Amino acid sequence: MEQEIGWISADEVRQRLERGEALNLVDVREPEEVALGMLPGAIHIPLGELPYRHEEIPQADEVIFVCRSGSRSGRACDYLRHLGYRGLKNMEGGMLDYGNP
Repeated sequence: MEQEIGWISADEVRQRLERGEALNLVDVREPEEVALGMLPGAIHIPLGELPYRHEEIPQADEVIFVCRSGSRSGRACDYLRHLGYRGLKNMEGGMLDYGNP
């Protein structure tokens, strides 16, 4: 059975970070976008580099993917799901909903 991709709201991510929770966050935006701000503790792997760098993604119960609006992070989740990754979540609305560029 194929693993489903989960969704998480930007508000829930913010609340969990504010509580000090250590999250597995992967930011798939381009370098010029992350230069404007990134979520604390996130690792940066631009979407185009994912085929070459996916081994850097932690194998965990939950890995949250972030982009500007939620589109690229959704594509990242789809790609990784086909590689057998589990626990993938896409942050709905991306950094636009979180309140950063």
